[in-house]
Amino acid sequence: MKTVRLKVDYLTRVEGEGALHVRIREGMVQEVQLRIFEPPRFFESFLRGRRFSEVPDLTARICGICPIAYQMSAVHALENAFGMRITGPLRALRRLVYCGEWIESHALSVYMLHAPDFLGYSGAIEMAGTHTDAVKRGLRLKKAGNEILALLGGREIHPINVRVGGFYKIPSRRDLAQLGENLKWAREAALETVRWVAAFAFPEAERDYEFVALSHPDEYPMNEGKLVSNKGLDIDVALYESHVAEEHIEYTTALHSVLRERGEYFVGPLARYNLNFDRLSPLAREAAEAAGIRPPCRNPFKSITVRAVEILNACDEAIRIIDNYEQPDSPVVEVPVREGAGIACTEAPRGILYHRYGTDSQGNILDARIIPPTSQNQKSIEEDLRQFIPARVQLGKEKLTAFCEHAIRNYDPCISCSTHCIVLND
Repeated sequence: MKTVRLKVDYLTRVEGEGALHVRIREGMVQEVQLRIFEPPRFFESFLRGRRFSEVPDLTARICGICPIAYQMSAVHALENAFGMRITGPLRALRRLVYCGEWIESHALSVYMLHAPDFLGYSGAIEMAGTHTDAVKRGLRLKKAGNEILALLGGREIHPINVRVGGFYKIPSRRDLAQLGENLKWAREAALETVRWVAAFAFPEAERDYEFVALSHPDEYPMNEGKLVSNKGLDIDVALYESHVAEEHIEYTTALHSVLRERGEYFVGPLARYNLNFDRLSPLAREAAEAAGIRPPCRNPFKSITVRAVEILNACDEAIRIIDNYEQPDSPVVEVPVREGAGIACTEAPRGILYHRYGTDSQGNILDARIIPPTSQNQKSIEEDLRQFIPARVQLGKEKLTAFCEHAIRNYDPCISCSTHCIVLND
């Protein structure tokens, strides 16, 4: 019997270090391994003993692309532990800075990491030669998101202005007004992005996924909501660990997450979109429908279009927040430090991000648990390859390997975020 092995030692156009090994026998997939070999950084361990006020800045270092997601999940979890909840203008500013992260992260993914797969290029630099205007548009869109992070976060990479209870410093209406003008350009550029990617040729590839995302009654989910799925999950985030288990797989330094007694699930833009379509802004819904991706959308290759719709929605939401902003009297609410346990989930660009902390009476961290989106998607990525490869074995080894890499990039994996365990060999 003929056996074909596909091997990618270093995945490209993903954040972090990972490899892919696939074994195919007589046209059937026998083995798929998404091997994440990047060393873990033990963030959960070295958070123990730290003062609660240090946590937002430390967790921001977990990822250079989505630091706000880590900060927001951390502050929400710690505020939950202290029995407090931020509302009003401070909550709106948190949502605004999250919009900035979605814009810059999705723009990077759409234009620099994912679009080359559809257009036949090895990367964005090669693509820029014939798609110069598109690449320039993508870079400027990313910059528009970064400007929000710089203003509200203190800097674009690993922001330092977010704190438990609010911010260290808040912008004036004038500061935000200047930001708003550039966002109007970004909104038009995002609309053009949806049209651009909707015209790509998408492989025929669908599965019956269990999509899991936050759901909020009044808004497209970012910072808050219940955890829901298209197959009956509907729980408070406090019950996350009762429904989700982490498994150690020997070939990866990232734990695999599964729904207890149900298995793999799918988080990220496609999940959010399918579960919250009616909460998109009217402009984003209209653009999505014009792009031909009204839910249900079960083709992971079309996630690039969904990301473009989310850029548009984030621009629209950011402009709305700026237009309605009333500067609060103080940048922070007093934090009633106490012994407790706090849990939170927010929607990172790549999907739900779970944080849990225990604190003593002085506000020192007793324990921490962080479950990033990519570790939750690993089983779904591998199952995609098992299901999608058999119909394409005739492509030949080189093209089939490229297809597999493309399928992985549908998820925009953030590999560095996902590394949580270490493999010990005798």
